[in-house]
Amino acid sequence: MRHFSFLDGQAARTLFHRAPEEITTGGDRRLVATALGATLYAPGTRPRLASDVRRQVAAGVTSMVLCLEDAIADHEVLGAESNVAAALADLGEDPPVCGDGLPLLFVRVRAVAQIPALLARLGGPARSLLAGFVLPKFGEESGEATLEAVLRGSDTLGRLLWAMPVLESPQVIYRETRIEALTAVRRLVDKHADHVLAVRLGATDLSGVFGLRRDRDLTIYDIAVVRDCIADIVNICARGGDHVVTGPVWEYFAQPERLFVSSLRVTPFEEADLVDGSERGARIRTELVSADLDRLIREVVLDKANGLIGKTVIHPSHVPAVHALYVVTQEEYEDAEAVLEGDAGGVRPSSYANKMNELRPHRPWAQAVQRRARAFGVLREGLTFVDVLAATQDALR
Repeated sequence: MRHFSFLDGQAARTLFHRAPEEITTGGDRRLVATALGATLYAPGTRPRLASDVRRQVAAGVTSMVLCLEDAIADHEVLGAESNVAAALADLGEDPPVCGDGLPLLFVRVRAVAQIPALLARLGGPARSLLAGFVLPKFGEESGEATLEAVLRGSDTLGRLLWAMPVLESPQVIYRETRIEALTAVRRLVDKHADHVLAVRLGATDLSGVFGLRRDRDLTIYDIAVVRDCIADIVNICARGGDHVVTGPVWEYFAQPERLFVSSLRVTPFEEADLVDGSERGARIRTELVSADLDRLIREVVLDKANGLIGKTVIHPSHVPAVHALYVVTQEEYEDAEAVLEGDAGGVRPSSYANKMNELRPHRPWAQAVQRRARAFGVLREGLTFVDVLAATQDALR
């Protein structure tokens, strides 16, 4: 799969200093995890599920989850299982194309028995589409069994299936049990690292333990108990850079009434050097604010600052903003290149004359930037995520 594959050649050349690469599903684990981007969830009960997947992939979605868990009611499970199997069969006959390959399609199960049952219902073409399984309520008690089921599924298919555990149980967020629970999770994902693509955060469930729900005017980092939990998850599960932890779901649609003024500054939009030479920056900002996407943008920025990469989303309108923010700027790229050129330590001034690059402590950051550059590309000098949004709008209108 390849990000921004919907851009024509001229638009891509104008936008990118380094274009996004084709990412193979079974490639380097951390690179594939970085390339997940905005992962769109869809209930397994949707009546035109295969058509929906094709439409979203054509519009830039590169990873999707077909959900058999919280997105559907308990009495809908059997129908949803059949619907997902039928959708995968349909997609197998006419696969959606994302660059020169396939998007990353996952199924979120609610019980371990659904993994072999679903695989048994899939024919050859459908099996080739399935990237793996999302494992909710993941913890020490259930984790080993669900991961072993994914491994057996890989043996059944004769190829790699990815697992994505979701951390959302009370044991993870309760202070007195958190460290023990997360340490057990880390042991499990280390043991099965070859199959664990990324660790996902179930912020809705974690908030719900305390009867909380973040308002559309807030980010998840404004909810203190969840913020503290995220810090410990990153500390334990993402330590050393061995595993990717993805950002929590953004669950809001647009609403005209707002309590707070937007924190999305006007200047970057007014000064954006839009790739088509127009002056649409201010209008794009207005559209983002009107759709409440400015809050999503702020949360993605905070995700990145706190060591999370990728985002769970529940509406297609969220995807372009998330992907635009993951494109690497020329400044980030040059700083990362400078850090990785030196292996003897020391400090070097940035070529942008606005910071110091410390070669040893900044090395893991630089390696993560390079993975993001391969997955999402590098912008040309002077361009920003506003230009990416403008190019996306032009290509998809």
